[in-house]
Amino acid sequence: MTAPEAVVLSLAQGVTSAPLQTWIQDNVVPLILLGIAIILLWIGGRGDNAGVARRSVGLIIGLVALGIAVSGNGPEIGSFLASLITG
Repeated sequence: MTAPEAVVLSLAQGVTSAPLQTWIQDNVVPLILLGIAIILLWIGGRGDNAGVARRSVGLIIGLVALGIAVSGNGPEIGSFLASLITG
């Protein structure tokens, strides 16, 4: 192994996605939620309450999926849901 390869290998071993994940949780997720809230208020302001309700159900499902992805508990939640079906 040459010296540059050893340096790249040693740098790659310490690289994690934790800082990126933290940045997304701290910055991107609140901005997305703010954008969704503004859109729902805009739709509700036009008097389309049924449209707001329809979009809110999809929003709740999306937020649950986002929460599972961000928390890192996906395998445990999947096992729990599978145990509800299989017993």
